[in-house]
Amino acid sequence: MADAASGLYEPVNQYKPVAQDIGIVDGPFEYLTIAGVRLPLPFTTRMTVVRLSNGDLFLHSPIAFDAALAERLQAIGTVRHLVSPNQFHYAHIGEWSQAFPDAVAWASPHARERARSRGIDVRFDRDLGAEPPEEWRGEIDQTTVPGGIFGEIVFFHEDSKTLILADTIINLELDKMRQPWRFAARLTGMYHPRGQIFFGMRLPLLLQKRKTRAAVQKILAWQPERIILSHGRWIEANGSATLRRLLGWAL
Repeated sequence: MADAASGLYEPVNQYKPVAQDIGIVDGPFEYLTIAGVRLPLPFTTRMTVVRLSNGDLFLHSPIAFDAALAERLQAIGTVRHLVSPNQFHYAHIGEWSQAFPDAVAWASPHARERARSRGIDVRFDRDLGAEPPEEWRGEIDQTTVPGGIFGEIVFFHEDSKTLILADTIINLELDKMRQPWRFAARLTGMYHPRGQIFFGMRLPLLLQKRKTRAAVQKILAWQPERIILSHGRWIEANGSATLRRLLGWAL
């Protein structure tokens, strides 16, 4: 990809409505780092924003802080909940916490330990579990998808029938990638238009069949119409059919 910016979901750092009281913000590239080495693999980022009935904003997987974006979000509601859905989607919560000290930073399982081990400056206030806390119960439901170190808490915005994921499903667009990553995406099957379960979660899901079945049953019972993903093209329609195709084996 000669021009890295061509792979972004432009415009970035702009709130894009998805349905009533829910929208996305596509962010800048991040790079995968393994053992302290940054790989030349830029991946797109995406934050989901839900406006609760009391005017509070729920920010799922906050992207890199941007002051102009923060100002625009304040016109929508009060930035209140900074949500880490798994132990890999937390790195920018500290930046948002500094700008909004009254916001609550929510830690997914093991996010605290990972942040500490990597020297990431973030202070978590509360812990997330399989059941929604009082702050958004009745508006956003949630459950835990087992996946080893990649397991995550997934959310469902009830009014818009939108499933909100981080890494459980990846749907990369090949024309936004350069080699050898395009070839690797083809091998894993994690590319548009069909997408696929993240390859790092597949074996743990198989090995934890009872927990996987319970999670899939709950997710399918929600009957989501759309699925927002953190990486790649999100799924705008036929969400339940997509989930049955990808997760039906667990039943």
